[in-house]
Amino acid sequence: MSDDDLHDFERDSFTYDGKTRALFRQGAGPAVIVMAEFPGISPEVFDFARRVAGLGCTAVVPHLYGNPGRDPSPAAHGLVSALANVAGQLGPICVSREFVVLATGRTSPVVHWLRALAEHEHRRCGGPGVGAVGMCFTGGFALAMAVDDRLIAPVLSQPGLPLGFTSRQKYSIDLSASDLARVKQRCADGLSVMGLRFCGDRRSPAERFDFLRDQLGEAFIAIELDDAAANPDAVLDPHSVLTEHLIDEPGQPTQAALHRVLDFLGSRLLADHQPIGERP
Repeated sequence: MSDDDLHDFERDSFTYDGKTRALFRQGAGPAVIVMAEFPGISPEVFDFARRVAGLGCTAVVPHLYGNPGRDPSPAAHGLVSALANVAGQLGPICVSREFVVLATGRTSPVVHWLRALAEHEHRRCGGPGVGAVGMCFTGGFALAMAVDDRLIAPVLSQPGLPLGFTSRQKYSIDLSASDLARVKQRCADGLSVMGLRFCGDRRSPAERFDFLRDQLGEAFIAIELDDAAANPDAVLDPHSVLTEHLIDEPGQPTQAALHRVLDFLGSRLLADHQPIGERP
């Protein structure tokens, strides 16, 4: 895949608490905040956003890090350039005060900006609420945003933080105790949370989903796929369910998982949503 020129996305920006970030927006209808995995908003992430817009929602993609539209694979720019791109993003993220990379029991400060963005997009787009899809580095952000009642469809795709070097880090997610308590209360009141991962993925360890099951109970909808279901042409080991490791073909488990995510969003945000599997 080559770089995405984003010609079909509206470009905008949003400012909160003195911080301005670029946005890419497509579609009409209730808002879904689509947050990129590391090292940035790849063409595959934008393709997922297009699928969200195709549901009848407004896909809103905030630029949190990286080079929007850049294909991170070595095939696109060469191995040296791909490695330089990764290194150029990893350092600033790890030292940034906005991202909690290693600590347990903490919510990343950037989530406050994302919650304000969700409130803004809800006012702008209308509908019963807002959806959020986080991937890898941003997976837990979708859960942290759910302390706000406006967030009614959180999806955590291969949540990768905190980095799982210790047992405690693996059996946790980047969320403070107070935020977790609020999310648990919302789940008791009817909120559902969807999570996706490959079974052998060490970057999003099995213990993290055990933690979410233990904390959220039946409100946590876990989709765990065999590693053999991942796209074999991908560069890295099975990890990115909705993007790099997706095989978007009928009968493929990753496509079925993608459709479950889209149906989850549509059923909560769109009154007239028809499940993908039931469409003519």
